[in-house]
Amino acid sequence: MTISGKAAIAGVMGWPVAHSRSPRLHCFWLEAYGIDGAYVPLAVHPDGFEQALRALPAIGLRGCNVTLPHKEAALALADEADAVATRIGAANTVIVTDEGALRVTNTDAFGFLENLDQRAPTWSAGKPAVVLGAGGASRAVIVALLEAGVCELRLANRTAERADALAQEFGAGVVPVAWEERDAALDGAGLLVNTTQLGMTGQPDLEIALDPLDGDAVVYDLVYAPLETDLLYRAGARHLATVDGLGMLLHQARPGFAAWFGREPEVTGALYAYVAEGL
Repeated sequence: MTISGKAAIAGVMGWPVAHSRSPRLHCFWLEAYGIDGAYVPLAVHPDGFEQALRALPAIGLRGCNVTLPHKEAALALADEADAVATRIGAANTVIVTDEGALRVTNTDAFGFLENLDQRAPTWSAGKPAVVLGAGGASRAVIVALLEAGVCELRLANRTAERADALAQEFGAGVVPVAWEERDAALDGAGLLVNTTQLGMTGQPDLEIALDPLDGDAVVYDLVYAPLETDLLYRAGARHLATVDGLGMLLHQARPGFAAWFGREPEVTGALYAYVAEGL
């Protein structure tokens, strides 16, 4: 598809950024909807991030996604931040307003829930959820599940102090659990979410016994490389509903694409297959 001099342009800032699947998925939508636009990778070292971010209006970009290690810095540097980004403590989407201001949001919580609802629509907020990990992804998942009305959220992390800090920050609905007690924490839970890197290509598998989970529980792994982690394989072997992390990536991209290119995109099987190639 040929773009004109009037093309709408956005991108993704990260360091490194070559591994990002965002250009592939946004370019799929641009092509599918016949939009005069482009989405490009922007490799920006942390030392130059503020300068690069503030240059967006001057060089005519509509905005950008922000990935590691820039998410917290993007929130701090923004002219405007919505309540979701502020509560999560990081931003992943930057929108340049008509006045040239930088408005940020965080769409990870939205993407997490949209993917869960699409892939496991029978999941219930009426049962406890177990979340493994206490990093940035965990914060987005916690916000999403609390806003969805989960009755109890059990949080386990290898460094107990980080889980305790998140539980204190987010309130009584979040109950810290010792990492060594993660198996027992699954008793009666309707949802297990792995937000750690365990199970990712090149990392050790996540060791957790799934026996305590009920037969109608959902196992959700934010890892998407590989698409089927050992955790999801074992859950599938027990006939549990499983959700991989690629759909979260696809759904979290929707609000940014709509803001930059003026079209609400859809997450389809064709998009999933295209972005999944090579994983």
